[in-house]
Amino acid sequence: MIAIRGLKKEYRTGQINGTTLQEELKRRLSRRRGEEESRKDGRRYGERFLALDGVDLEIGAGEAVGIIGRNGAGKSTLLKLISRITAPTEGEIDLYGRVASMLEVGTGFNGEMTGRENIYLNGAILGMTRAEIDKKLEDIIEFSEVRPFIDTPVKRYSSGMYVKLAFSVAAHLDSEILIMDEVLAVGDMDFQKKCLDKMREASRQGGRTILYVSHNMNTIRRLCDRCVVLDEGKKVYDGDVDNAIAVYMGAKESDQATFVFDATFRPYDAALRINKRFEFQRLAILGEGGARLRAGQKREMAVACEALRPLRGVRFRLECWYQDGVKVGTMLSSSGLDLAPGAHELLLTMDLAHLMPGRYTADLVAYACDEDGSEDILDGVYPGVAFEVVGGLEETGGLDWHHQYWGHVRLHDLEVRAK
Repeated sequence: MIAIRGLKKEYRTGQINGTTLQEELKRRLSRRRGEEESRKDGRRYGERFLALDGVDLEIGAGEAVGIIGRNGAGKSTLLKLISRITAPTEGEIDLYGRVASMLEVGTGFNGEMTGRENIYLNGAILGMTRAEIDKKLEDIIEFSEVRPFIDTPVKRYSSGMYVKLAFSVAAHLDSEILIMDEVLAVGDMDFQKKCLDKMREASRQGGRTILYVSHNMNTIRRLCDRCVVLDEGKKVYDGDVDNAIAVYMGAKESDQATFVFDATFRPYDAALRINKRFEFQRLAILGEGGARLRAGQKREMAVACEALRPLRGVRFRLECWYQDGVKVGTMLSSSGLDLAPGAHELLLTMDLAHLMPGRYTADLVAYACDEDGSEDILDGVYPGVAFEVVGGLEETGGLDWHHQYWGHVRLHDLEVRAK
């Protein structure tokens, strides 16, 4: 259904393509500002970079393929190219069927039109006749759960209502290829489950080809029977879902014991940059074995950081994730530190008493909290550290531990005695 050969997509930093006089003036002003900023911080204005770099991929009819990778890996760019929203710089994409895509909330909707009118609009875009849409109209409205508002302009819909109607339209109209990009994260849990069931049915019984991008590894595992991992615009793995997730979760830091925190570790820091007060710079796992930690032991980590102003009551936490994307739990510092302006090196100690053998990542967050328990985040790196817990049968109670059935944490032992 989809054949991709040598696909490349190149962008330039800071560029605006001008097609009118007004846009050309904007481009020139933007370039002047960009060049001035470049001289200040050493960046190269107009630098070329490849969002996708030579991707080859073939997807057959009825396959449900997950696409995963870090932020900036090229996932959304790939879907935009397949959806014909933008054109490739090099390479070819052959599609053997009609494409229905949801790349963001409300894609393809006209805000001034009602929900009912948008159903007909999307069907017409896919090449369906009015009679064909009429046959599916009631099923679309029923599945979307927005029947009371179906004749209301969609500009008045909440983001959740947008998603429900948009997904219902994409799932029910006649297209051979369905493309989804993280949009289900907006819907409620019950609707997410219903959508996943619908997509699974469409793929396995209806023969539709599905491409699904998500950072939720549970939904990838439930829906997909194949998974592609992208990293820095290149395909680094294509195959079994569980193996793909393991590659994704451990691709960057498999045996790495030192982490230098550049911008790629801070995908959500726009608000923090406005009022920067504290910054993580580097983390090193101390002791023998590097990032391979023995189950049941404690291990210290040295964290280099900088306070940009006097700070009181700074606390730290590690939010631990297993390699399948499931959050395991959080380690908190029990008390706060007062930090003077300047560079600091701190020692954090992880207690691995309850983590079962496997690969983990942990987000490192610095924060302060008030008397009501409200937090003020100072900085966060995602992930801040990656490590592997190793151990023998003595750590698992003599059992070959099955994470998918028993979880990732061993709780306190049961006390058993004869009555």
